[in-house]
Amino acid sequence: MMSLRRKQAKSFVVRVTMLDAERDFTCELCWKGQELFDHVCRTLGVREWWYFGLSYQVKDTVAWLKMDKKIMAQDIPKDDPLTFHFLAKFYPESVEEELVQEITQHLFFLQVKKQILDEMIFCSPEASVLLASYAVQAKFGDYDRIVHKLGFLTQEELLPKKVINQYQMTAQMWEERITSWYSNHRGMTRDEAEMEYLKIAQDLDMYGVNYFPIKDKKSLDVLLGVDALGLKIYDPSDRQNAKKSFPWSGIKNVQYSDKEFTIKPLDKSAEVFKFYSSKQRVNKLILHLCIGNHDMFMRRRKVDTMELQQMKAQAKEGRARKQLERQRLAREQQLRQDAERAKEELERRLFQLQEEARLANEALVRSEETAELLAEKAAIAEEEAKLLAQKAAEAEQEVQRQRLTAIKGEQERRAMEQQVRETEHMALQLAKQSEQRLKEAEQLKKELEDARESERHSKHRLQELASLPSMPGSIVGGLHGSMEASGTISGQSSPGSAPGGGAPSANIGSDGRRLSGAEVAESRRHSQTSDYRDPDMKRLSMEIERERFEYMEKSRNLQEQLRELKTEIEALKLEESEGFERAEQRYSTLTRVSMNCSSSVVCGAQPPSPFILCSFLSCFSGVLQLISKLSGMFLLCPQLAMRSPCPQTYYESY
Repeated sequence: MMSLRRKQAKSFVVRVTMLDAERDFTCELCWKGQELFDHVCRTLGVREWWYFGLSYQVKDTVAWLKMDKKIMAQDIPKDDPLTFHFLAKFYPESVEEELVQEITQHLFFLQVKKQILDEMIFCSPEASVLLASYAVQAKFGDYDRIVHKLGFLTQEELLPKKVINQYQMTAQMWEERITSWYSNHRGMTRDEAEMEYLKIAQDLDMYGVNYFPIKDKKSLDVLLGVDALGLKIYDPSDRQNAKKSFPWSGIKNVQYSDKEFTIKPLDKSAEVFKFYSSKQRVNKLILHLCIGNHDMFMRRRKVDTMELQQMKAQAKEGRARKQLERQRLAREQQLRQDAERAKEELERRLFQLQEEARLANEALVRSEETAELLAEKAAIAEEEAKLLAQKAAEAEQEVQRQRLTAIKGEQERRAMEQQVRETEHMALQLAKQSEQRLKEAEQLKKELEDARESERHSKHRLQELASLPSMPGSIVGGLHGSMEASGTISGQSSPGSAPGGGAPSANIGSDGRRLSGAEVAESRRHSQTSDYRDPDMKRLSMEIERERFEYMEKSRNLQEQLRELKTEIEALKLEESEGFERAEQRYSTLTRVSMNCSSSVVCGAQPPSPFILCSFLSCFSGVLQLISKLSGMFLLCPQLAMRSPCPQTYYESY
């Protein structure tokens, strides 16, 4: 147990913290600071060790592990484990030319970035946004709109608090500003982005400066700044603009005694600058930094060592190799992007073709269905066409028949018109004959009146002769016979006489008494003798007797013909109404057939129905027959023509 404890006591654990990680190392008690530092550099792969050191915190003061002393012999906190920070102690004048290794660049990038965010280095808002965009490029790579959506920088610390509070902008607005710059760094690798970050940061006034509070010879508080170019004096309220500068090339010696610090310039005429520090530990740190920065300053102006040349050559080869790899990677990425675009294009084209094929199949199915429907419709249409053709043929035949009927009706109409004209002409002739007959009747009436006047005169003369005593009997008998004949004629001409001599006539003598048979015979004998003596009277009496018998006979015939004519007119009216109904039915049927026909047979206005025309012609023919019968009756009976209206009047009223 005692030997184990002694063995454990010979080593201790040291925890080295970097800005992005921390590691534990096991050290022996006899190790000096240089051995621990070399072990850390080998572990991290840092070959540019002269920029770095191991720092620790002692009473709010930063101290650096001394390389030539044992670790446990130095004034460091004896924590378990011992904690050191691996940080850059000295800064290069030009990061692009002096920093060779990528790990060195990365460590400087992390440290400078932390100093800017902690406001140890003042940075303007514009420069802060630009530096933040390079930091995002170094961490996330190229900007991708799909991957890097709004809000992906929410958890990242990229801007100093002072800059954020200086403007009334939301985190989203700051992110949009940073992203707008970030999108312009496409194709930049992490090393290149970090180098661009350092190149911008090294131009800042407070970059690489270690500030220490001191007092000048007037006991005024000032700040001493130590950097890679020399020493500078600052006002405590302004750390950016130096009041006085001492470049390393113009400094001969820097030394301190207790709390007094002396800077001797090379120019002997120049005044020696002295300042005072409140802590001796601070003076030691200032001197250590001055010596280290001065050595770095002088080293840069000398020929590089073989180790440094080898490192630069290797770094150059590594950069060239990486450049080739990046180019090859870029080509591969470009080819991959082209392939992906081609793939996407092919997929899009395939999808489009599939969609077109689907649409074509659907269209084909629809076309087949449409073809089937069209075939069915075509069959139905063919059947309908056949039916319509049949109906059209029937309609055409019907039209031809109607045309023939119309032509025939036209001929009949013309013949009927000719017959009407002839009938009118005949009616006019009948009217003329009626007028002539009327004149003859007037003449006969006048002759009858003359005969009556002559009879009265003869009767009066006979009475005169009878009154004479010496008149012979034969003369008186002749006069009586003559008067009897006159009386008979008068009786026959009166309307009340019986037709055809159906009633016996009364034999009355000149004195008013009824004659006996012998007297009548004697009177007739004397009248016949007198008639023979007067031939005109005899002829007139015979003519009147004959006409009376003819008139009575024709009156009976006319009454019978009128009854027959009335019956025929009633039959014609009934037949006419039935003909109209049949014509209307046929015409409506023909109209429906014509409308259903596929092609119109008759264009324009439809002619009048032939059935109606035929009915009209048949009725008109019946009327003409009636007129002919009336004309015949009037020709047979002139006296009826004198007492009846003109046949033309019957025709017009009908």
